[in-house]
Formats: sequence, structure tokens, C-alpha cells
Amino acid sequence: MQAGGRATGHYILSLPRPGFDFRPGRTSGPRVSHNEDMSVRTPDPDPDWTPGPEDGPPVNTNPGWLSDVELTQIRRRLPLLYVEAVPVRVDGLGQVVEIGVLLRATPEGKMTRTLVSGRVMYGETLRDALFRHLEKDLGPMAFPQLPASPVPFSVAEYFPLPGLTAFTDDRQHAVSLAYVVPVTGTCDPRQDALELTWMSPEEAASDAVSAEMEGGRGSLLRTALASVGQLR
Repeated sequence: MQAGGRATGHYILSLPRPGFDFRPGRTSGPRVSHNEDMSVRTPDPDPDWTPGPEDGPPVNTNPGWLSDVELTQIRRRLPLLYVEAVPVRVDGLGQVVEIGVLLRATPEGKMTRTLVSGRVMYGETLRDALFRHLEKDLGPMAFPQLPASPVPFSVAEYFPLPGLTAFTDDRQHAVSLAYVVPVTGTCDPRQDALELTWMSPEEAASDAVSAEMEGGRGSLLRTALASVGQLR
């Protein structure tokens, strides 16, 4: 599938399976897509994309690339791996003083809050995936300080139906590794995020903010605060 000279597709952490035709290419821009990343649903540019012949399909340069149809089929059969990040500001002693939460609008026009989030690509390390999504959501000048250890503060399991865990995603079953990441630069939210709101730890832990978080992420945000000693 091509639009404006680029092909649309998706990444997934899984080995190629027989019967799937993996294709490269992504589309950039602020459009909202129903099947993209959990928090920011517009694909980011793919540096490995190359145009194909004028009358033929694009050249296959990345075996982890999925079309819309293939991604839908995969979501019906396999859980997907995600990383999520809670951006924070720290003081000179390394204590968290502010929490960053993204504000976005759903396709239905509802305003919700969420965290930096996205899928891990085939062949991509957790560290690379975390950095890629932080830069994609917060801009290239955010300067995130990635943790020395890839061990997350929590593992969140998202299910299409509510009740199994505190987290829901109506599109898929997903397993997400969550991290607290200090940022030292200027954040300029991109994709479909409207702004990054900086809050005090007390405000971030409030019931009002928790109610605005999509997919039950208010619980994950409180767990993040507890992991850095800021949940009182």
C-alpha cells in the first residue's frame, strides 16, 4: 500500500512467519491512526525505507515490517511488546521534582493523558526502543538520560477486555516494560500529542489526574512515583 510515495506499515517484535509479506516504509505527520502505538498513534519515518520501481511494490529492506492487514492478524494471535516511559525532572540530589504527562485527543475528540509509549521493533534492543520513542514523542532536544539497567520499574499487561488486570487496550494484548527516565533538555511534543504537562509528584498522584489517564495508566503512574520514593 502506497500513499504519496511512501508505504504504510508497522513494526512488531517477532520472527518472520510463513505466509506474511513484510514490507518497509512509514508515513510521517500528525495524522491519527487507529492501529499505531498505544500513546502516539502516528507512524514515525522509517530510515530504512527505499522506493521501489514505479510499477512494482517497494523494495523489501526490513523483514520486521507489517502492513495494516498483517498487523491486525498478528494482534489477534500474539501479544505485542511495548516500552513505556515516565519523563521526570530531577534536582541536584537526583530526587524527582516534576513528572511529565502527555495530553492528547482521541479520534472521538476526547481529551486524555498518557505516557510515552511504543512498540519494540524486530531486532531492536530495549534501550534503543526506549530512546526512539522518547525522541519521537518529546522531540530531539529532550535529551533523555536512559537508565543504566534495562530492568523496568514495572511490567504492565494490557488486555482488550477489562477485568484481567488494571490495564486495557481495546485493540490488542500487549506486554509493556515501564521506565522512569529523567530528561534534561527542552521537550517539544510531536505526533498527535498536544502538550507535555509538568506536574508535581503530589499532583501526578491525584485522583483527578489518574481519571484522565487512558487505559488504566493512572495506576502505572502511581507505581512509578512509588519506585522513586515520591508516593506519599
